[in-house]
Amino acid sequence: MEKNLTTGSVFKNLVYFSLPYLLSYFLQSLYGTADLFIIGQFNSTDSITGVSIGSQVMHMITVMIVGLAMGATVTIGRSVGAQDSKAASRYIGNTVSLFLIGSVALTAALILLVKPIVSVMSTPVEAVDSTTAYLTICFIGIPFITAYNIISSIFRGLGDSKSPMYFIAIACVFNIALDCLFIGALGMGAAGAALGTTLSQTVSVIVALAVMRKSKTGIKLTKDDFKFRRSVIGNILRIGFPISLQDGFIQISFIVITIIANRRGLNDAAAVGIVERIIGFLFLLPSSMLSAVSALGAQNMGAGKPKRAKLTLRYAILIVVAVGSAVVALVELTAPQLIALFDNSPDVVRLGTQYLRSYVTDCVFAGIHFCLSGYFCAIEKSGISFLHNSISIVFARVPLAYLASKKFPDNLFPMGWAAPIGSILSVLICLAAYIIINKKEKQKNG
Repeated sequence: MEKNLTTGSVFKNLVYFSLPYLLSYFLQSLYGTADLFIIGQFNSTDSITGVSIGSQVMHMITVMIVGLAMGATVTIGRSVGAQDSKAASRYIGNTVSLFLIGSVALTAALILLVKPIVSVMSTPVEAVDSTTAYLTICFIGIPFITAYNIISSIFRGLGDSKSPMYFIAIACVFNIALDCLFIGALGMGAAGAALGTTLSQTVSVIVALAVMRKSKTGIKLTKDDFKFRRSVIGNILRIGFPISLQDGFIQISFIVITIIANRRGLNDAAAVGIVERIIGFLFLLPSSMLSAVSALGAQNMGAGKPKRAKLTLRYAILIVVAVGSAVVALVELTAPQLIALFDNSPDVVRLGTQYLRSYVTDCVFAGIHFCLSGYFCAIEKSGISFLHNSISIVFARVPLAYLASKKFPDNLFPMGWAAPIGSILSVLICLAAYIIINKKEKQKNG
């Protein structure tokens, strides 16, 4: 399973490694979107809104777990690149121990905080029961969500991006089937959507554990590897914690925007929730490139090949800009039809189309800073990613969304521009950081 990504064509390595990532993210987005789509076929707008709000909270929790797990991917990847199997074993063992304890504590805390979370989200009165039911069941499944993402991070750190794709594919198939059963046949509404999600995730974890036991990884784990080591945990958290905070802040900004929309009424809330789900699909390539640049860059840096890491970054940026531009053009032409797939009520389609047509331009700009963030993670400077996203959120995304909502109460188009403007600010900060880092490297080596 272990694969060396420090030799051969950089472009081919990037494409071959990122494609399974892309398909994994596609399946994961399909996994979540299935809940929203299927419930839209059998239930009214209040249930749709409940699932969209609940799934956004769950998405925030998931991406923070994924961000923290990136610390494992990078540290394992650098160990593999340096051909240090003992270090890789320690990072794998400590990662498992750390996230096992953390997931149990997180589950307990979230279950106790369900009602306050629903209240903070300014959930419309009609959707409170649906949102509460959805979140309660999903929170119970947190350990399985954590387990899947940790197993996937280990596989990717070892250079295997295909196995996680198979795991999520299995979960996706089960989720769609269970949604049809619980929501369609049994009429369980939002609770059925959450139950389908939790059970399908459990199945994927069981399969992943079975595969991991039988795989020839080239890494031998002992009981000693699972004992906490301060230096090992410190390295994982030093890389993963800023990324987790960064992703958390980004999702908080989305949630704040959702709250702003929720206060405008049920139709606005449904429209924003649907668009956020569509944007999740459109951001599959930028997200996969961030992860691919992190993993490939980490192995190359560990092998003492920084030029290959930089070349990986450049190819990734070219890909996201080219594909992102095409996606923007396509969505501008088909926005109403995309919204109607989830909710065909005239007001929701009108508002969703407005929001999507401005928001979609973020595919290009976010793609650029995603790639740069992946590179900063690979060179163990993930704090830069946290910095630029924090500045973007505080000075652009949230205030601009709030001002647009107040000034244009009947139109979501202006509010949709908050995200791309925030991403432009992030790109400028990332480019400045990249230039400064390169200058310091030249001075050090010169």
